[in-house]
Amino acid sequence: MIKEYRTIQEVTGPLMLVKNVSDVAYDELGEVELPSGERRRCKVLEVNGSDVLVQLFENSAGINLADSKVRFLGHGIELGVSPDMLGRVFDGMGRPRDGGPEILPDERRNINGTPMNPASRNYPDEFIQTGISTIDGLNTLVRGQKLPIFSGSGLPHAQLAAQIARQAKVLSADAKFAVVFAAIGITFEEADFFISDFKRTGAIDRTVLFINLANDPAIERISTPRMALTAAEYLAFEKNMHVLVILTDITNYAEALREVSAARKEVPGRRGYPGYLYTDLATMYERAGRNLDSEGSITMIPILSMPEDDKTHPIPDLTGYITEGQIILSRELYRKNILPPVDVLPSLSRLKDKGIGAGKTREDHSGTMNQLFAAYARGKEAKELMTILGEAALSDIDKLYAKFSDEFEKKYVSQGYDENRSIEETLDLGWKLLSILPKSELKRIKPELIEKYLPEEEQ
Repeated sequence: MIKEYRTIQEVTGPLMLVKNVSDVAYDELGEVELPSGERRRCKVLEVNGSDVLVQLFENSAGINLADSKVRFLGHGIELGVSPDMLGRVFDGMGRPRDGGPEILPDERRNINGTPMNPASRNYPDEFIQTGISTIDGLNTLVRGQKLPIFSGSGLPHAQLAAQIARQAKVLSADAKFAVVFAAIGITFEEADFFISDFKRTGAIDRTVLFINLANDPAIERISTPRMALTAAEYLAFEKNMHVLVILTDITNYAEALREVSAARKEVPGRRGYPGYLYTDLATMYERAGRNLDSEGSITMIPILSMPEDDKTHPIPDLTGYITEGQIILSRELYRKNILPPVDVLPSLSRLKDKGIGAGKTREDHSGTMNQLFAAYARGKEAKELMTILGEAALSDIDKLYAKFSDEFEKKYVSQGYDENRSIEETLDLGWKLLSILPKSELKRIKPELIEKYLPEEEQ
């Protein structure tokens, strides 16, 4: 029997204090019934004896303290999961927003999930092809990895996210692949872009979309990524699918967390964010991985826009500690119209060595990757010298490296948002660019691989 309480003591903004409540737990879901019969949902933020502080999902306008009733539902926020979710668009609370019918769930799951037992985790070691050379060739994504994209305001991370969602796949033919895409606190235009792009390309058929708009309540923004991860866990560990989870934008999520924390009058940490931001982000990121008991896996790409392009800001800083590397977008490359503007040198995938090589990508992958990094870094140095001292100060070999740097950006980094390159095309393009340099400079690649793969006319 669900009890009803008419003991609302106070309403302040999105927060509401209810007195004389019994048997209620933290994070429990509740309903407020207004005198008109309208119902609004809320969530328990704090329990202090018989006093309960709840946060409203909708606004508090029209709540009459004397005549409104509160009932607590005995469970946290839940998502009904089913294979029918694929191809559907939901809001941040898991309700259909594509005009389609409600999902008939196989089961209902608490969106906070249960942590994966560290002893049952399987090591990520299988290549995922995104079709983007700078990721596949140089900062390889591995199945079960968490690889964030660090962007800046105004940079085209939305287009990059849509491209990865469209193109990503596991190379084994029998693998069932799905994408769970959560858009957090985005504008209506961005939401429209994602939905229409997925429908236009047919990617929607293997995708579950959760869309939380900027004018939705902050508390809903906190639930959106957890809704997405709950759907991903079901598809990965119950249906044995390889699931890629893309979360954009984590900065909007952290801002909502700061807003809720300030409303609760908690002691702020760095830059006003709550002191538990690290722990909170980890409860999401650590839901990715592979499980020994299941064929399926969850690979995660969180996207966050760094305030003022500052890598030391708490959100990218803490994300970097929890995840296995980062892809960084460059404003300088974007100004040169190099798209996607991935800044290769500071980007890093810590698990790239585990997902490449013979039987996974190709035997020459590791050597060409190291050689391309080294040559591009030296080419950038040569171009800086040229800017300061003039071209006459450069040796002939330095001029070749400077030329390599320009060609590398134009042909390898810049590929637009519609070109889907296979890993073979990416590796062959790398060899073509390395052929600009004398053979004697290719010191990071085994001689037998140079003989085998360097284009004939250049040998």
